[in-house]
Amino acid sequence: MFVIITYDIEEKRINRVRKILKKYLIWTQNSVFEGKITEGKLHKCLSEISRFVNKNSDSIYVYKVNVDKNITKNVIGQEKSFDEMFL
Repeated sequence: MFVIITYDIEEKRINRVRKILKKYLIWTQNSVFEGKITEGKLHKCLSEISRFVNKNSDSIYVYKVNVDKNITKNVIGQEKSFDEMFL
């Protein structure tokens, strides 16, 4: 499946969450990760993240697309991949 994960996390925890997400997905915008992932790996990723998320102040949104053929991505302007920028 294809997922898009967005987050709004307090600054003191953001690097831990970003590091976990980078193991599983592609960092495309400041608070956005996306990519293909299995249900098992997604569950493991979210389990790791949940250790650092404060449910009273942080938020994580997970958008799942089960049929990849239904995805159309249009980018206006420069398409970014933070993974490539910091290698």
